[in-house]
Amino acid sequence: MTERSREFFLDRLAQQRRVSVLIIGGGINGAGLFRDLSLQHVDCLLIDKADFASGASSAPSRLIHGGLKYLETGEFGLVAESTLERNLLLKNAPHFVLPLETVLPIHSYFGGIVASTLRFFGVKSKLADRGAIISKIGLTIYDFLGRHHRTMPRHHVALRRRSLQNLPLLDPAIKATATYFDAQVTQAERLNYELVADGLAACEEAAAANYVTVDHVEGNTVWLRDLVSERLLPVTPTVIVNAGGAWIDTVNQSLGIKRKYIGGAKGSHLIVTHRELHAQLQGRMVYFGSKDGRICLVYPFMDRLLVGSTDIRVSDPDQVRCEDSEVDYMLGVLREIFPRLELDASNITFRYSGVRPLPYSDAANPGDVSRDHVVHVDHLPDTEIPVLSLVGGKWTTFRGFAESVADDTLKRLGRTRRVSTRDEAIGGGHDFPRTSADRAAWINEFSARCGVPVERAETLLTRYGTSASAIAAFCSPVHDRFHDKPLASGPSYTAREIQYLCEHEAVTHLADLLFRRTTIAISGQLTGAVLDEIAAIAARVLGWDSTRMQREIGSSRDIARQRHGMVLRDTELAH
Repeated sequence: MTERSREFFLDRLAQQRRVSVLIIGGGINGAGLFRDLSLQHVDCLLIDKADFASGASSAPSRLIHGGLKYLETGEFGLVAESTLERNLLLKNAPHFVLPLETVLPIHSYFGGIVASTLRFFGVKSKLADRGAIISKIGLTIYDFLGRHHRTMPRHHVALRRRSLQNLPLLDPAIKATATYFDAQVTQAERLNYELVADGLAACEEAAAANYVTVDHVEGNTVWLRDLVSERLLPVTPTVIVNAGGAWIDTVNQSLGIKRKYIGGAKGSHLIVTHRELHAQLQGRMVYFGSKDGRICLVYPFMDRLLVGSTDIRVSDPDQVRCEDSEVDYMLGVLREIFPRLELDASNITFRYSGVRPLPYSDAANPGDVSRDHVVHVDHLPDTEIPVLSLVGGKWTTFRGFAESVADDTLKRLGRTRRVSTRDEAIGGGHDFPRTSADRAAWINEFSARCGVPVERAETLLTRYGTSASAIAAFCSPVHDRFHDKPLASGPSYTAREIQYLCEHEAVTHLADLLFRRTTIAISGQLTGAVLDEIAAIAARVLGWDSTRMQREIGSSRDIARQRHGMVLRDTELAH
């Protein structure tokens, strides 16, 4: 057991028992709050019943965006906050958050004026056509609201001929296109984990453990269960924060609090292969309205294309998966905007689904429910211990949401803020090279210092940001006591790299490695051979016997098949 490992934290917790803040839920809201409080030197404990970022935080559209569509419902405050936070993430997490040029197809000049006006004043109205006038007004407001810390160009409009020259597969019936800039997060799961790691590094009294859940409550004591060892651990918190996402109501119930705060909506996405469309997009996203009024998208991701999404009300977040009917829907709306596109289920390499933790609402259409965040305050039964339930929010605004909740929590603890997170770099974003020249210089120096080829240095920088230095040192061939080598099964990872992730990043199950600490699964590189080879490395590092290793392999195969529509063969990926 290494210091700062999950077992270390659990052993220390068994001895201490008391903690200022217990955060339940290791998704983006919980991880963001954990980092913020840790930077204030607050002793806090973060737990999750599964792995960090294994719920909705690993299943977004992977956009860091200001929420252009929220202008239609008059949510200017949310858009202003979102555009600011987008700009801050571009600055603080430049290794994972990148500008995304976005193309908005326009099918008319005057369409949507009446519907947009009605929606702006709160009157329900279907909006399937956003014409040139409405689009121009919306994008002008969007640019204005996003002016603070701006790092990207303003929008511009191109007429039909020029638009079709740039994107020949687009519907020839369009009148024009508008182009503006938002951002994407290339590795959401890793960025989520980096927030946890930053929190641990910032405060010696902070602790985090995955696969730990609330078992029961006795007075002021919350009994936690380690789902790996099954041992029970008592903790007495001063403040409890429920960041359970779609499971908030379930977490509250385990605390003895019966509330209905969540009205979850499932969003599913596809990762598809289509070389012609990928080449035409040239790194751009096409963001378009479907005939049923939903906003859909497609953009290059991991040498493939990400397509989304659906919006379906669900009651059980543990049972969600991307259904075949959703696949048909997403491929169908994609053909609406690209009518000559030859695309079917055989092009899909990965599918995923998550439940957005939206506030409970009677709205018939989940898309009409606000994406803003709110905090509900209850108390642990028969105690004065506050329980804060973090409802709503989205990837883009996690820092601002965490800041607000942290300020509230600090007041409850009688403490004050020591440092702001507004300009605090995240993980591998620290000292990240910003320009092409700086990046080339960093890679060359890194290559020479760590004894790795330039191509490998560039891969590690892209994969981990400046945190690549620690991983490269661990893998460096300069040391005679080991010889690192690429995985024989194909992905661009090495054996020592996988070992490092196992030893330093709270890997508990094989699926943690394949689906969250690496991009092996989502990038379409997961095969039976890869699964077996990585399982063997993890077993050696984590001390699994052959029975445990086979169980982990079987579980990962089940997850790949049931949740992501993949069937793993020895040398190829089927779907």
